[in-house]
Amino acid sequence: MSRAVTSGHSGGHDARVVEQLEAQLASDDALRLDVAHGTESLATWFLGPKAENGELLRKLVDRAVQGQIADRKAYQPGDPAWVTEDIKRSQAYKDGVAALEAALADLVDRLQGSVPFYSYRYQAHMLWDTTLPAVVGYLAAMLANQNNVAAEASPVTTALELQVGRDLCTMLGFAVPPAGADGDGTTPTPWGHITCDGSVANIESMWAARNLKFFAVSLAAAIEREPALKKAKALTVELPDGSSAQLVDLDAWGRLNLGVDVVLALPTRLQDEFGIASADLDAILTGYSVQGVGLVRLTSEYLPGVPAGVVVGPGTMHYSWPKAAAILGLGTDNLVRVPVDLDARMDVDLLRAELDRCLDEKRPVIQVVAVVGSTEESAVDPLSEIVAVREEYRRSGMDFPIHVDAAWGGYFASILRPAPDDVPPGGEERDVRRYTPAMTMSTYVETQYRAFASADSITVDPHKGGYVPYPAGGLCYRNGSMRDLVSMQAPIVYHGGVDLTVGIYGVEGSKPGAAPAAVYLSHRVIRPDQSGYGKILGRTLFNSKRLYAALVTLPEDDDPFVVEMIQRLPAVKRGESGPAVQKELARIAKEIVPRTNEAIIADPRTMTLFRELGSDQNIVSYAFNFLVDGKRNEDVAKLNALNNAVFTQLSLGRDLGKVPATKMFVTSSSADPAVYGATIVDDLRRRLGVTGSATTPITFLISTTMDPWLTDTATGNFIPALMTIMRETVLAAIEQVTRKPAAVVG
Repeated sequence: MSRAVTSGHSGGHDARVVEQLEAQLASDDALRLDVAHGTESLATWFLGPKAENGELLRKLVDRAVQGQIADRKAYQPGDPAWVTEDIKRSQAYKDGVAALEAALADLVDRLQGSVPFYSYRYQAHMLWDTTLPAVVGYLAAMLANQNNVAAEASPVTTALELQVGRDLCTMLGFAVPPAGADGDGTTPTPWGHITCDGSVANIESMWAARNLKFFAVSLAAAIEREPALKKAKALTVELPDGSSAQLVDLDAWGRLNLGVDVVLALPTRLQDEFGIASADLDAILTGYSVQGVGLVRLTSEYLPGVPAGVVVGPGTMHYSWPKAAAILGLGTDNLVRVPVDLDARMDVDLLRAELDRCLDEKRPVIQVVAVVGSTEESAVDPLSEIVAVREEYRRSGMDFPIHVDAAWGGYFASILRPAPDDVPPGGEERDVRRYTPAMTMSTYVETQYRAFASADSITVDPHKGGYVPYPAGGLCYRNGSMRDLVSMQAPIVYHGGVDLTVGIYGVEGSKPGAAPAAVYLSHRVIRPDQSGYGKILGRTLFNSKRLYAALVTLPEDDDPFVVEMIQRLPAVKRGESGPAVQKELARIAKEIVPRTNEAIIADPRTMTLFRELGSDQNIVSYAFNFLVDGKRNEDVAKLNALNNAVFTQLSLGRDLGKVPATKMFVTSSSADPAVYGATIVDDLRRRLGVTGSATTPITFLISTTMDPWLTDTATGNFIPALMTIMRETVLAAIEQVTRKPAAVVG
C-alpha cells in the first residue's frame, strides 16, 4: 500500500520535484546520513554550562543568517529592492528599528527567568542543553520557513526528513536498505518521520494499529458485497498459527487477528493476483473502511456482538495514551493498564492474564504497548518477553501489533550501534581530560533493545535523548506500508521508487521543516552510534549511577531522615535484608561515592556492583521520610508533605525576568496504586515505614541526569555539591513539616 499522488496544499507535489529529490536521495553522498561520519569531540557538541562555546555559536549563527541573506540576493538579482536606503534614512524606519531592538531587549531580559536546563544543577525533567548543530540547523531552516506538508513547499527539508527517518530506523534496529535501493522484495522496508512530539507519535501509532485491526474486516465485507471484487473471493491469507484459509470464509475473530505484514500485503495482492484496479479498490474501500464509515458503523454493521477492542500497556504509560484512546473513539475504558512489578516494569504474568481474558471473550487486541524508558522511573519493559508472548498467543489464533514507546529511551539504542571501523573509539578528551567511557547497558536492558526489530512501530523523541530543540518527536514503522493506514487518501498499490512526501501521513498538517533540519544536522555531526550519541548517553548512564550511589547513602548516622529509592538496591532485589543491605550500602559509601571515575572503572569488583545500581536508564526516583525519636514517621500524609516541601524548595521560583536563585532542580510525582498497581506501591510504603490507607498515593522525587559532564568538570565530580544542597533542603523541610503550630493567644 502507498499513497495516491495528488496536488494541492494537502500534501501533493509536483512530479518534477519528486524526480529531482528521488535522484538526490539515491546519489548525493553529501546529503546521505548512512555514509556520514560524525565528529569525535564532545567538547564541540554543546554550548557548555558556562557558555564556553559562545563565540563558536555566534559564528555558526552568523553563518546561517548570512546564508539566508546570500540566497535572497542570488535569486533573480535584477529584481528591484523595496527597503531602499532612502527608507532606511527615514525617521519612521529608525523608530521602527529602535522599537524592535527595545522589544527584543525586554524579551531577552524576561528569558533570564527560564529554567537553567544546561546547568550541572539541573537534575529534574527529561531535558538538558541542546546540541550546537541542532540549534544552528533549526535556525538556518527556520529562516527558509519550509513546510514539510508538501514537497514543493519544502524541497530541501522534505529530503532531510526522509534521511532522518532512515537514520532513526537504522539506530533502532530496523533493517534499512541502502539509499536508492528498493529492498529485496520480501523483507518489509521500514519508514520513519518527524512528528511534533512523542504524544503525537503515540497517537499516530494507535491510529495505524486501529485501522490495521479492522482492515481485513472491511476488505472481506467489500469482497462479499461488491461485484468489482467478486473474483477476490479466492483470496487466501496466512493465519497466526501458520495455516491458511480464504479471507471470506473466516469469521469475525479470524479477520481481526491476521498478522501485520499479512494485512499490509493485501492491496498489492489484489492487484497482482486478481487484476483488481487500484482505482476500484480505492473507491470501494473508502465506503467500507473505518477511515470512511467510522468506528460505530463499522463495528455495528460488520462486527455485531464482538466486544470493543482494547489497547494494552503498563501502568506507567504516558498520559498521551488515554488521550489517544479518547481521540480515536476507542475510549479510555478500553485502555488496559497492566500493573508493574517491583522494578516498575510491566508484569508479564499479568499481561498474560489480560490476554487470556481477551481470548476468552473474543475481544480484539488492537495494540500492545511496551514502554522503554518510563518518564518517572526510567524503567524498560520486558519487550523480548512480550514478543515471545505474542508468539504463544498466535498459536491460539490471536495476533496484535506491538508498539514500543521509546520516546525517552530510543536514543539509548546508539550505545549498542558500533561506530564505523575507521572512526577512532575515543576523542581528544581522552588524552587531555579525565574521560568517562560509555557505560554499557545491563544485560537485561540490552536484551530488550535487541528485540526492537520485532516491534511493529517505535516512538522516539529527538528532542529528548537527541538533545534537539522542540518540537521534534518521531515515529518509525518496521513495515513502511503501515504509514498508509493513516494517510487521508485511499491506499493504492505503489511499486518501487522513493516516496517523496511526508505531509499526507500522520496527525499534523503543516509542519516545520526546521525540526527535521535540526535533527539532520545533529545526526550529521553526532552520529547515533557509539562514536556520538552513544558516548553522550553512555556518560549520562554512568553519572546517573553515581548520583544514585550518592543519594542512597546521603543520610549520615545522626541525620533525622532516611531515603528509599524506587529503584531498589541490588541486595534488596536479591531478596536480602538487614545486615546484607547495610553491608552493600557501606560498600557503596566507600568504593563509589568518594572515588574518582577512573578509580571506580579500574576496580572490577566495584564495577560489578556499580553496573547493578540505579534504574534501567538515567532517571532515579526516591522519597525521604523523617525520624521521630529514632523511628520512621508512620504518617503517609506527613511523608508526602515532606517530599512536597523538598520539591518546592528545589523548583523554579515565581520571579519572572530574574535569573533563578534555586540552587538545584528536581521534580516530583506520586505513586498511585490505581495506576501502578498495589505491588510496587505497597513495597515502597513498607520500606518507607508509613501506614494509612493502601489507596493513598505516595509522593516521590525524580532526578534525571542528562548531563554527560556532571562527574567530570574542570574541578572534578560535582555531585558532592548537589548532595550538600539536598541535605540542607531535607533538613529545612523536616523543620517545616514537624514545626508545631503557634499557640493561639486570646
